[in-house]
Amino acid sequence: MPDETCDLSPLEPVESGPGPDLESGLVVPDGLVLVPTPLGNLGDVSARATATLRAADLVLCEDTRVTARLFLLTGVQARLSPLHEHNEDARIADVIALLRQGKRVALVSDAGTPLVSDPGFRLVRAVIAAGLPVAALPGPNAAVLALVLSGLPPQPFLFMGFPPPRSAARRAVFERLRAAERAGLAATTLWYEAPHRVAETLEDMAAVFGPRPAAVARELTKRFEEVRRGELPELAAHYAEHKARGEVTLVVGPAPEEAAEEADVDALLRAALDGHSLKEAVAQVTAATGLPRKQVYARALALMGDARD
Repeated sequence: MPDETCDLSPLEPVESGPGPDLESGLVVPDGLVLVPTPLGNLGDVSARATATLRAADLVLCEDTRVTARLFLLTGVQARLSPLHEHNEDARIADVIALLRQGKRVALVSDAGTPLVSDPGFRLVRAVIAAGLPVAALPGPNAAVLALVLSGLPPQPFLFMGFPPPRSAARRAVFERLRAAERAGLAATTLWYEAPHRVAETLEDMAAVFGPRPAAVARELTKRFEEVRRGELPELAAHYAEHKARGEVTLVVGPAPEEAAEEADVDALLRAALDGHSLKEAVAQVTAATGLPRKQVYARALALMGDARD
């Protein structure tokens, strides 16, 4: 029988294709550094985030009380200063002056990744325009975490931030998105929402988007984390009876494939042409179907020609 013992000769290197170019050590960037903070679970703060905060000459934050608690738990001792929606513009000149002196400034939000529905965008734009360095660390983000937990298609996706607080304005935003879907957009959408508005927002979504699959993710990474999946009307009914608590992310599945049938377009045009000018009728049907204006206009002319004959 042939010898089946292992060959202990040195192994030849194997090329396994491109991979991450890993850097060792806690490299702390210079300039303005965007530092993600935990959504609620302290175990999610990275060693590099902690090192960056410790090395900062100044840490800008939404609420000094919230960030002070994080510092207490992580042992960070750094100078804190508020940067929020109401004072961001006034702080920009001072921050740029510090960066020009070679100081390191960190920016954090109360939870998650800075700038994602949080202050800091105007500051970052100004620092970039001034030719000064801007860096960011990877870390917690409620929208992306909700997306991967939702069971809905992960790409493409659109992060839409917070919808308007009032129903009429909210539905108008949803209708514009629906028009884009009729024109061919197919993406999972992500929304942040205040807990006391979750039920009414889901109700408006159901009215505009129909019985589409969706998910409600709340209190992510925390003790009472919940991801509830279902169709929009079902979720709206549930949260009308069970008030949501904590931070909430809504995930709505993409529009199903659909095509406007010619007969449907003709019916819409006939109704619109009854009492409206050609231009007005074409505009209405274009908005309703998402079809190219030239296509709708040509069909309207054809219908008008048929009527004259």
